[in-house]
Amino acid sequence: MARRVDRRDWLRRCAVAGVGAFGAPAFLASSRRSPNERLDIAVVGVGGRGAANLNGCRAENIVALCDVDDKRAAKGYERFPKARRFHDFRRMYDALGDKFDAVVISTPDHTHYHPAAAAMQLGKHCYLEKPMAHSVDEVRRLTQLARENKVATQLGVQRHTIGNVHRVVELVKSGAIGPVKEVHCWVTGRRGMPGMPTDTPPVPSTLKWDLWLGPARERPYHSTYAPYGWRFWWDFGTGETGNWGCHILDIPYWALDLDAPTRVDASGPPVHGQMTPRGMSVRYRFPKRGGRDPITLHWHHFQSPPEALQAKGYPLGGMNTLFVGESGDLLCGFGKHKLYPEDKFEEHRAPPRSIPKSPGFHKEWLEACKGRGTPTCRFDYSGPLTETVLLGNVAYRAGGGFAWDATNLRASTPEAQALIAEEYRKGW
Repeated sequence: MARRVDRRDWLRRCAVAGVGAFGAPAFLASSRRSPNERLDIAVVGVGGRGAANLNGCRAENIVALCDVDDKRAAKGYERFPKARRFHDFRRMYDALGDKFDAVVISTPDHTHYHPAAAAMQLGKHCYLEKPMAHSVDEVRRLTQLARENKVATQLGVQRHTIGNVHRVVELVKSGAIGPVKEVHCWVTGRRGMPGMPTDTPPVPSTLKWDLWLGPARERPYHSTYAPYGWRFWWDFGTGETGNWGCHILDIPYWALDLDAPTRVDASGPPVHGQMTPRGMSVRYRFPKRGGRDPITLHWHHFQSPPEALQAKGYPLGGMNTLFVGESGDLLCGFGKHKLYPEDKFEEHRAPPRSIPKSPGFHKEWLEACKGRGTPTCRFDYSGPLTETVLLGNVAYRAGGGFAWDATNLRASTPEAQALIAEEYRKGW
């Protein structure tokens, strides 16, 4: 049975929750429903990505919908007219009590942590959009809460289920290109630096602006923040690195069994105190682990490829990752891959398929909520992945690199350490 936790109590516990080393195996709590019964699901964030996630869970019993923007949520309200409606997830949790099994959260990055932490403390299973949270500290807390409360979790890294990604992971693990010591990952484009608003328009009548801000510091409403531009403001989002990093770094993370880096360095344009950049580069150093050599992982956000990629001369269209092995290179995207040099691998035979086809990304989680199976992007896996992604932003914003002690969440420079956790607005 789910445990009742007083709202003030869980806010206090969120503030004082400890941190610990990750890596313990997932152990999923059995739902109070039988495997053949539908789950009672509450949804926080109904528009945008929330609509897609709501659709992924449509066969279950949607008991409540929570959104701060009635206009964005309108189609979801119409589709599930029997679901109770809320603007504040805290009031929703209080009102539902024990009468729900799981929560799906699809809000801006800065409001991931609080509804997810509260739900898991209440013993509820949790599906959460990427990145897991807004800060490294929040990610670690959520990872630990999932383990302590033995709930089924899934982070929205949906491309983890793509067959081509599975084949890439199998190729690397089979040793097709030999030991890998370096990887490049990237996203193209120049999204970021949206421009500082100069006017203060009225808040739309359909939007609860104070609730949209949540734990972030107060500022006047502007359409450059909501409903989408928030992604490129440090108070609310994590830029293109946070937007795409969990999807793309998932490939080498899985293929090379990565965990936590011990060194993070970053470079890019001058840092803006409020807005995310139009481009940046990060270099992660991962230590030797098991039978694997140390790994250098590069993350690039660019409009034109950096010299290291241009020098290879490979066609980069539709690609986002390059594994550099002792015996060759593996270039891939979500939908295709290619081994180089071509003549060497002309007659190469793919290794046997060892990664089973997913029943569906949302279904993995729903089945686990009913006591069957383990989601592939559960927090024990996707937590360390997200921490790594966000550490890239920390290094860029801190203006330089740092050594990283993952066990204790300690950066070697005060500038970086100041960005590992964040302060919340009064009442949060």
